[in-house]
Formats: sequence, structure tokens, C-alpha cells
Amino acid sequence: MNVIPCSIKTLKGLYDIWGVEVGQHLYWQIGALQIHAQVLITSWVVIAILLGSVIIAVRNPQTIPSGGQNFFEYVLEFIRDLSKAQIVEEYGPWVPFIGTMFLFIFVSNWSGALLPWKIIQLPHGELAAPTNDINTTIALALPTSVAYFYAGLTKKG
Repeated sequence: MNVIPCSIKTLKGLYDIWGVEVGQHLYWQIGALQIHAQVLITSWVVIAILLGSVIIAVRNPQTIPSGGQNFFEYVLEFIRDLSKAQIVEEYGPWVPFIGTMFLFIFVSNWSGALLPWKIIQLPHGELAAPTNDINTTIALALPTSVAYFYAGLTKKG
């Protein structure tokens, strides 16, 4: 029987690994709360891009869509069909959640490829796509996990 020797000092060292950072980051201190400013800035830029494009494209809705309205109706149909294919029955209430997650991740990933984030100088660190940071991944995974368990519990009891 092989037993790995382990001491309290070793366990404390593993527990302290959460404080390790790679590179420098810009933080805002608001009271006792420390906010990772780089992710917050780029996330708000992505949200502004999404909201701005929807407002511009659909500000004058038509019965027969054209231009931007046609594009966003296509996106809505794509997300609705994707939800229907995966969830099958009672997919309607999940379309807004899946659509929001899909569009945020999609635009975030493309913003990292298309927007020149590095030309904006910060006192510490640099800007990058919101999905470049593990905090965004966790922030998107938590409501997805809660929604998954909620759906399972309401369906199966």
C-alpha cells in the first residue's frame, strides 16, 4: 500500500494557490470589493456592441424584414432551431437564456480576434476579449449549471 506523505504545510501551500496571478492586472477598489477592471471594461464593450447593433437594426420593425432586421430574425431562428433540436419539448422558455449566452460568447470571442484591444494603454496589464479570462468562464458556467439543475429537478422531480 502506497501512502503519499502529506503535511499541514503542504495542504496550506495548495490552498494558497488561488492567489497566484500570471502577469499584471488592472483592479478597481470599491470599498472592500476588488474588481477586475480589464474584464469588466471589455464585457461592457461587448454588451454595448450587442445592444447598439440590435437597437440600430430593429428600431423601425417592418412586417417584411430587410437589412439588419432580417439578419437578427435569422439569428433568432437559428437559436430557436438549435434550442428545439437539443431540448425538443418545451424549448420556448429556454430560448432567451440560450440566446443570451450564445450571443455574448460569440461576440466576445470575435471581439478578441477583430478588435485591436492592445492599442488602449492601461496602467497595469492589457485589454483582451472577455472570454480570455477564467472569471468570465466561471460567471457563465454558474448560471448554466443552476439552469441545468433547475430544468432537471422541475422535469423529473
